[in-house]
Amino acid sequence: MNNSQPEWDVYLDAMIRIHGIELTDERRAELLLQFRRIAAMAEPLMALPLDDRLEIAGVYKA
Repeated sequence: MNNSQPEWDVYLDAMIRIHGIELTDERRAELLLQFRRIAAMAEPLMALPLDDRLEIAGVYKA
């Protein structure tokens, strides 16, 4: 896993622009907090080494 911390504020700013939404400072701060919480919960799973012999999941094509 990459040891550098994601720049959640940069990501959030991009998503706000892409989706054309407005956030209050309070809501923006809460979203940043939630992004950091989710990343912290996912960190142990992302650090789990996978066996090279594991096959990737199939891709559904309609």
